[in-house]
Order: sequence, then C-alpha cells, then structure tokens
Amino acid sequence: MTGAHETRNGLWIAAASFVLWGLMPLYWHLLKTVPSIQIVVHRIVWSALLVAGWLFWKQGRGWLRATLARPRAAWMLALSGTLISFNWGLYVWAVNAGHVVETSLGYFINPLLNVVIGVAFLRERLTRLQWVAVMLALLGVAWLTWQYGRPPWIAIALALSFGLYGLVRKLVAVDAVAGLGVESLYLFLPGLAVMLWGETHGMGGFLGGWGIAMDLLLVFAGVLTALPLIGFAYAVRRIPLSVVGLMQYIAPTLQFLIGVLILREPFDAARLVGFVFIWCGLAVFATDGLMRARRPIAPAAA
Repeated sequence: MTGAHETRNGLWIAAASFVLWGLMPLYWHLLKTVPSIQIVVHRIVWSALLVAGWLFWKQGRGWLRATLARPRAAWMLALSGTLISFNWGLYVWAVNAGHVVETSLGYFINPLLNVVIGVAFLRERLTRLQWVAVMLALLGVAWLTWQYGRPPWIAIALALSFGLYGLVRKLVAVDAVAGLGVESLYLFLPGLAVMLWGETHGMGGFLGGWGIAMDLLLVFAGVLTALPLIGFAYAVRRIPLSVVGLMQYIAPTLQFLIGVLILREPFDAARLVGFVFIWCGLAVFATDGLMRARRPIAPAAA
C-alpha cells in the first residue's frame, strides 16, 4: 500500500512540476519590463537561498561536505550549474523577446537529443524506431532552417544545454536536491554581484524602481525555479522512467499553446510542417518506449 501511495504521489508531483514548467512563459511575460539578465540573477539568488537554506535547516552543513566529497562532484556540479544558468538565461530572454513557440520546440527536441547524447557519450545503442524518431526530428529542423534561412538556434541551444546538463547530473552520483543546492551556491555570489551591479548602474530597480508588485514577482521567481526541480527529483524516484518520458511533453505542449493562442506569436503553415515532422518523431519515440516498457524481462539462465 505504501508503494502504491508513493507512486500515486509521484505521478501527481511529476504532473504538477511539468505543468509549472509549461506555464512559466506567462510568469516571465508579467516581468517583461524587467531586463532579462536581472530576471535571471534574481531567479538564481532567491532559488539559491531557498534550496540551500532548506538543506542547511534539514541536514546542517553535513549535506554540503558529503556532496562535495563525492568523486568529481565539485567541478562537475560547477559545470552543471553553468549549463543550467545559461539555459535559464536564454529561456527568459527568448520568452520576453517573443519566441515562446521556438522555446517549446527546444523542449520537444530535447528527449530526442538526449538519446543522441547517450550514443555519443555513454555508448548507448538506439533501436530502429529510435533512429527513425531522430531522423524525423532532423528533417523537421532542416525544414525550418530552409524555410527561414537560419537554424532554430534558440531551440537547439535550449535543447543542447539542458541535454548536457542532464548528462553531467547523470555522471555525478549525488542526491538530486543536494546537487541542486551545490549548483545554487556556486551561482549565488556571481548572481548577487550582477544584481548589485545592476542596482548601482541604473539597470536594476529592485530597491524602488519597479514597484512592490514587481519586486515580489522577482522574489517568487526563485520559488518557481526551485519547486518543480525538487518535485521532479522526488517523482523520478517513485515512478517508472517510461512514464516520466511521456509526461515530459506536458511542458512544451503548454508552452506551444501559450505562444500561439495567448501571446499570438506567428505560426504559419511552413512552420507547422517542421513541427509535424518533430511531433511524428516524438510519437515514434514514445511508442518505442512504451513497447520496451511492456516487454517481459527474459528469465535468467540457470
């Protein structure tokens, strides 16, 4: 009963995390008058205080020593922190520059890019259906590049930075929340320095220029940064990865719908063709995952 209860909680928390990520463009849109760099550093500073403060309160300083004592953890978490901060910065800038649809494309591409990263760095092998899925996604990206005269670089950079972040976090064997805490501490001082520099050089406004409502939104951005990451870390330990793989499409689907239906970004037939190729690739990829998840495990040889 306890296992079923934990699985059910994991499903709800995973769904909530992906919905929060999917609705993020609406939140960043509320902050569109604030320079993107300031949004990002506020996001870093307040999420760092929240995550590290919670860990220190619950576990004392032992979590930090134990995490950094793991082999390669110190420099690898510095690298993963750099990758996720780049991802956050590009994402916030892209949303407030009117590229929500392209950001959704990045997170649609991400699962397929992850399998390519697995082949390149972890010597994993793809099934035939996975190769078909990757080829369909490449056709979609090639189509969009040909139509618009440039690659969808925002989508590619978002997918690549998040994919490499996932690779680094997979290779460093640390607790998910403790790893996030170390990443947050690495980013805290640079983030705080940029925040204070902006306040003293006319690029800030937190101390009175933006108004109390905007200040509160910036502080709460740290909560919105940390909560889905912690929820995701909780959920992946309690539900099958095949289920997580399907649920992850909630976020880019919501982002796409927000961009097209609410923020009214341009989305013509030519762009739709490219997206259809990628959606077909995702459908093939998801089908392959479901088929392999349902396949019975062969009994061990006597």
